[in-house]
Amino acid sequence: MLLEVRDLSFSYRGSGRQIFRDVNLSLAAGEVLTILGPNGAGKSTLLNCLANLLTPSSGKIFLDGCPLSRMRLRDVARIIGFVPQNHNAMYAYTVRDFVVMGRAPHLGMFRRPSAADYALADEVMGDLNILHYADRPYTRISGGERQQALIARALVQEPKILMFDEPTNHLDFGNQLRTVNKIGELTKKGYAVVMTTHMPDHAMRLGGLTAILNRRGEFLCGSADEVITEENLRDIYQTDIRIVYVPEAGYRICVFARNSS
Repeated sequence: MLLEVRDLSFSYRGSGRQIFRDVNLSLAAGEVLTILGPNGAGKSTLLNCLANLLTPSSGKIFLDGCPLSRMRLRDVARIIGFVPQNHNAMYAYTVRDFVVMGRAPHLGMFRRPSAADYALADEVMGDLNILHYADRPYTRISGGERQQALIARALVQEPKILMFDEPTNHLDFGNQLRTVNKIGELTKKGYAVVMTTHMPDHAMRLGGLTAILNRRGEFLCGSADEVITEENLRDIYQTDIRIVYVPEAGYRICVFARNSS
């Protein structure tokens, strides 16, 4: 297993509130885990623990069989590529230079990216269809364009696991669909993917594993078909949601019940 989590829990120091508890999961190469939950449930907090950005209160995380707590930051960065929900740029790097920063875990101290590193950055940007703004300042592109650049930077890192915190949050409808399809393609290339989202449709589109983190800090994980039920969705979103199959699309979608208020 590339990622294994045992009995994980988290509380902010001094808050007295447990954000989540008893989180157990395992993820292999080529698998996807989509985490659903309402605002404030702790999806991003859980993802930050898995990405080594926060320290859990209890429990253990293993990366490729090694305890995360004993690994060097550089070694973690060679396994995990993290795409945050928001990123505020401080300097006007070009998009190309920003993306090539993903090569940092593979470079020695004070070593500059090589021509091969820049070629890889261009290849990834071309694959994501963002090469046309590679020479623009990162500070002068839209939120959606920044999100695409963040994904490119994570891919250039060449990790084994990709973690996305609401990757479609700032994207228009077309780019949302393209991003979800891209994540599906990445799993077929052998990446393990962990993604948080507010969109059950995206989880059903990707299939694989789905987890729900509810307001009570409870964590339910299983196959998408097992976890994404009308009952579970009503519980986490507090509204009447129906799941219908769309033959033209070939998969299920969520709809708001007509007589709900």
